[in-house]
This record gives sequence, C-alpha cells and structure tokens, in this order.
Amino acid sequence: MTDLALPAADLFDTWADCVREFGDDRRDGSGDWQIEHFGADRATFDALLEICRTEADPTSTLPEGHVHCDYYWIVEGGEDADDPTERGLIGFMAVRHSIDTEFLRTLGGHIGYSIRPSRRRRGHASRALGLALDRAREVGLDRVLITCDPDNVGSARVIEGQGGVLDIAPSDNCRYWITL
Repeated sequence: MTDLALPAADLFDTWADCVREFGDDRRDGSGDWQIEHFGADRATFDALLEICRTEADPTSTLPEGHVHCDYYWIVEGGEDADDPTERGLIGFMAVRHSIDTEFLRTLGGHIGYSIRPSRRRRGHASRALGLALDRAREVGLDRVLITCDPDNVGSARVIEGQGGVLDIAPSDNCRYWITL
C-alpha cells in the first residue's frame, strides 16, 4: 500500500537506494536541492533530515526564499510494516504551506513530488497526491497550485485525476489548480 512517511533515520538504506536510482534526475519534493554537495551518503541524509524538521516546524524562522513545508517520503508497506526496513521508499512529496516566493508562484507550486523510475505507472503518485491534498487541507489551504513539465504526460494525468484544472501552459511548465 502506498503511504506517506515522515523522513526518519531508520529509512537511510531505502532512501540511499532510491536516490541512487534517480541518479542525476530531479527529485522533486525531496528538499535535497538545499544541500550543496549532495550524495547518497549518511552526512547528506542527516543534513536532509534536519532541513525537513526545521521547515516543517511552523515556529522556526526560515532563511529568505524558504517557506514552511512538510516533507514526506512516499513508501510501500506503510507504518504497519513489522520491520521499518520493509517500508520501501518509492518517492518524495513536499506540501508547502504557502507559495510566498516568485519561484513557488511560477514554477514550484504548493506540492512537489517524484516517483523513482522503477515504481512509476503503478498508481503510487495518484495515491500519494491524494494523501498530500489531505495534508494541504489540514494546514488550512483552500486551493493548491501544482506544476509539471509540459512533456510529463503521466504527472499531468495524475494532477487532473485529483481535480487539477489547467491554468496556463507556458513553454517551461504547466500550472494546475486544485480546489480543496
């Protein structure tokens, strides 16, 4: 079953495996763009966990250009798995509490996500996005902006399947709004 899990230390091995599978491809929703020398190693992982904790804390003061954000790891197996290592990481999800930067208003949106290549086309993104929309409601959003590349037909279908309405489709990205 597809579920969202908070980033946690016991998921290092499956995180590293997932990151290696992505290779040099973007990992939208992971938050790892904030780490200067990114690698699938323990130091990077620990730095990422700290970023995830800080940005999720609504009382924390964030650097200019950052917004509060809940980062999740999309997993199979969920919290009910007897062994945490059986919660296989299949992707990343970010739910931003606002889009108070130019980048987020034009390119990033409220929600960003990515599924590792070997797990695509199995419904994981649709299920995970549904869960992320629940979280967006919890933080008080009444509509969310989600963007995707114009050539990412799979992501466009996922967004539209969750009620996304295309706002504009410029050459660099497609902007969808979902009313909650």
